[in-house]
Amino acid sequence: MKTALYFAAEKGDRVKCGLCRHGCAIPDGKVGICRVRRNLGGVLDATTYGHASSIAPDPIEKKPLFHFMPGTHSLSLGSVGCNLNCGFCQNWEISQEWGARSTRKLSPEAVPMMARDNQCQSVSWTYNEPTMWYEFTLDASRLLRKAGFPTVYVTNGYIAEEPLRELSKCLDAMNIDVKAFTEGFYSDLVKGKLSGVLETCELAHELGIHIELTYLVIPTKNDKEEELKGFSKWAAQSLSPDVPVHFSRFHPDYRLLDVPSTPNSTLALAKTAALAEGLKYVYIGNIGHTDDENTHCPKCRALLVERWGFRVIKNRLKGGGCPDCGEKISVVEKPGWIV
Repeated sequence: MKTALYFAAEKGDRVKCGLCRHGCAIPDGKVGICRVRRNLGGVLDATTYGHASSIAPDPIEKKPLFHFMPGTHSLSLGSVGCNLNCGFCQNWEISQEWGARSTRKLSPEAVPMMARDNQCQSVSWTYNEPTMWYEFTLDASRLLRKAGFPTVYVTNGYIAEEPLRELSKCLDAMNIDVKAFTEGFYSDLVKGKLSGVLETCELAHELGIHIELTYLVIPTKNDKEEELKGFSKWAAQSLSPDVPVHFSRFHPDYRLLDVPSTPNSTLALAKTAALAEGLKYVYIGNIGHTDDENTHCPKCRALLVERWGFRVIKNRLKGGGCPDCGEKISVVEKPGWIV
């Protein structure tokens, strides 16, 4: 048993979990919405501590992070479970129906050695929702910071404020899924609240964590021009025009099999709307090799980073700036704390 962080006793035999924005009140012997935090006699057990379902060295661009250490590799680790229930989940085998999924037991001390052995320059908590093994990612990230490895969360953004503040002391970057820009979508298709995700994005930005946003564009569900404009306006004004945004192409998966893949014209509309609202760095993903996955200078439009899939084939950035016009580019080539 691994005692979880962020819980408190309630009346009767319940404990209230404070890790995510659901705030589940869990009876003795039961689990929360995530199904991985269990009340055992008034103590909350973090059942996934050290249990990895997936381990692989990935290009950092696969997260996707285009403005954080471009062209490097990140050791990617995932566990099981999720605190949301998306009908279109593309990793549903480990996030939603993981009961028969085998896992590998890890210690926090093993992770820096694995990153070094795999010649990776950072570690990413990804594949499933990383807050599902929050205590492990926190312990390992503290050790990774001491060993000189930046860390990344690829997340749905449903973490509560206090755990995020603590994690931010050893977390360098986040790719946060903003799955739509209406509460109706979140209620019907995600089983959560949009407001909580937006608050996480704003807090992460305030805390100085490098953030990039991913918006999976699903036909008939979250692809109206007005909604795309609203999302883009919020990102530019409540966060920053410099925050990179990735509009990603949907393909039918899990329980959402009756919706077609996203037309290229809709993705182009999303990018146009985002640029019109003031965002400087807008990308389109899951459509094969196009110029929409390259980084251009927002001032002179010079090609700065050219990508083919998840591979950087040209990087012209010089000290975080455009070599042609000198424009400062919002990119973390190396976190400031690394000597």
